[in-house]
Amino acid sequence: MPKHASPTTLRKKSTAAAALPKQQAVFETHDHTTCIRQALMQAERRCDERAAQLTPLRRQVLALVLNVHQPLGAYDLLEQLAQQTQKRVAPPTVYRALDFLVEMGLVHRIASLNAYLACTRFDDHGETVFFICSQCRTTMEINSSDISSAISNTAKKAHFIAERQTVEVLGICPQCQNARATKSGSNT
Repeated sequence: MPKHASPTTLRKKSTAAAALPKQQAVFETHDHTTCIRQALMQAERRCDERAAQLTPLRRQVLALVLNVHQPLGAYDLLEQLAQQTQKRVAPPTVYRALDFLVEMGLVHRIASLNAYLACTRFDDHGETVFFICSQCRTTMEINSSDISSAISNTAKKAHFIAERQTVEVLGICPQCQNARATKSGSNT
């Protein structure tokens, strides 16, 4: 699980993260407690606006997904819920909560991993690109008009109507790159 820094380390920013407009830079250090609290408040507002109910179980599932910037499988969530509640929760219950959260735009399903990730862009549900670290599984969500345009143009040339675009890119995050460089530097 990635470590999240205290508020005193929030000042550290990389130029790569700064180049991404309006993105929550999960690869950067941030106040994770505030991150979760704000996301839960936004989720409640979104459900209220849509006359949908964020039940205690749905909120609890969302909080668990928000707790890490990594995709979580439904059975990982089941285990965590069982630990928190000291009760066994049936898989269909968790899947229904996840379906609701996906429908509300609060959680994404990462198809390549068969897992779920909290949405960091409640205000913008355009075409999404996920950068997934193959080493620590930390995942960053961005919306890229360049990638969306390329996909749309290619689809148009193929006489194909693209209804939804989701791109999942597997690679290595900055923290794992630094750890790799440090490790290889200490081996020389």
